[in-house]
Amino acid sequence: MFPETFTTKIRDMTGAVVARTLGRTSITASDLTIAGTLLTCGAAWLIATGHFVWGGLLVAFASSFDMLDGALARVKREASNYGAFLDSTLDRYSEAVIYFGLLYYYHIHQIGGSEPLLIYAIVTGSLLTSYIRARAEALGYDCKVGLLERPERIIVLVLGLLSGYLTIAFWVLAVLTHVTAIQRFVHVWGQGKGERPARRKSAKGASVIAEPGE
Repeated sequence: MFPETFTTKIRDMTGAVVARTLGRTSITASDLTIAGTLLTCGAAWLIATGHFVWGGLLVAFASSFDMLDGALARVKREASNYGAFLDSTLDRYSEAVIYFGLLYYYHIHQIGGSEPLLIYAIVTGSLLTSYIRARAEALGYDCKVGLLERPERIIVLVLGLLSGYLTIAFWVLAVLTHVTAIQRFVHVWGQGKGERPARRKSAKGASVIAEPGE
């Protein structure tokens, strides 16, 4: 996880650039979000056909849209709950489609080894990392912790694609995505430890303990 001061500085720099360029156009933040997803699909196709370097470069370029759409929304004062929802949803699809491209490549070329299993571990770890934070924050907990958030995952993957050391990148991602998920779980568990059970009123007016998942 990048330090907060670093991410704040990058956000401010991006906002200044966007204000002087895209902020003066009719392009919306949602347009950038969708464009980034489409570019990621193109990168997945390049990866699936074995063009790892070009695919890695396109993944890096498409990922920059993830910073630009948020900056554009702030500059144009278009930030909304739906925009955040769309961005988060398409981010999950973008990440999944990249790994689908990798799985397709290993399947077509019938390359044995640990790579397909590592890809499965990465996908599940990434989904758990995102889900734990979303669920925790929906319940009112703070969950901004963890070694490997989405930007860091993309950086490790791109470095693996560009360098040719994909298996090493897979191992790093497979381990650290689950470490991050566990970090977040423990962090939320620490906040919730000792809480009293939530109560709700029954149909007859009596106070009862709410069941998990309600």
